[in-house]
Amino acid sequence: MALLEVRDLTVSFDTEDGIVHAVDGVSYDVDAGQALGTVGESGSGKSVSSLTVMGLTRAANATITGSVRFGGRDLLHASDEELRAIRGGEIAMIFQDPLSSLHPFYTVGRQLAEARMLHSGDSKRQAEARAIELLARVGIPDPARRARSFPHEFSGGMRQRAMIAMALINDPKLLIADEPTTALDVTVQAQILELIAGLQQDFDTAVVLITHDLGVVSEVTERIAVMYAGRIIGQGTAEELFGSPEHPYTWGLLQSIPRLDSEPGVELVPIAGRPPSLIDRPGGCPFHPRCPHAFEPCPVDRPPLDPVVAGADHRSACHLPHAQRLEIWQARS
Repeated sequence: MALLEVRDLTVSFDTEDGIVHAVDGVSYDVDAGQALGTVGESGSGKSVSSLTVMGLTRAANATITGSVRFGGRDLLHASDEELRAIRGGEIAMIFQDPLSSLHPFYTVGRQLAEARMLHSGDSKRQAEARAIELLARVGIPDPARRARSFPHEFSGGMRQRAMIAMALINDPKLLIADEPTTALDVTVQAQILELIAGLQQDFDTAVVLITHDLGVVSEVTERIAVMYAGRIIGQGTAEELFGSPEHPYTWGLLQSIPRLDSEPGVELVPIAGRPPSLIDRPGGCPFHPRCPHAFEPCPVDRPPLDPVVAGADHRSACHLPHAQRLEIWQARS
């Protein structure tokens, strides 16, 4: 049994403008110690699906259906008290903006220690010692002194490391990292990704990494789910998604990544058009208005997420035949 099992998860929000279909029939598994990357443009449903796993999308205007099981426990129907016990303890999350996620009035060490005391029953002294230990573990220099610093006294990279320390302070079984390298320079990005990969191995923690950058997930994750318009449209190992991608949207994401071996002056190839409205969604395949390979069934029939060949774990939601997809990708690459 997988550590995290998500089945046919659907999340919508009733707004003044209409119903926003943020997540539409998402299914995936994450095993203990495994890393799953979730990629796609902004608004594809990556963050909402993971926030729902954490129980953070519960609201009067939200409609949530499907199944989310963690260690065999049903999270969608768990009480708020049960979720509070799991959240921050067994499941932790690194949010996109560490400056707004850390309280400006309290020292970093105090905030880490509080997270430890809430879930472990440690004394204040024990929790503070654990906080210093984790700050050292994530590469904060002079951790005992920096634990007494406030968030604004940390650089962006140090705040991100502090957020990782807070997420790991209770040895969670599952770590959700939502755009952990956003707004960081390339060098710090590499350090943060290396840190997450190393801590995953050290703690045997399952990781769900949310990003819009396929280059980022290739560094850390073993499996990748590509999302578009609230749906998973491609799924497989990193080797499969990079070596033989099977969906036109994945092709677009890959070809929009800068390459070190490109000739000088070669321009990036953007994906044409804009992501669809999640209120007024296109019929059939949601990518068909932007897809240069769309044909008769695409505007009408929604393609299922099927194995690219019988029995394969590599899946794609595309009407094009497998052989034709391979031929197009080989020509484009």
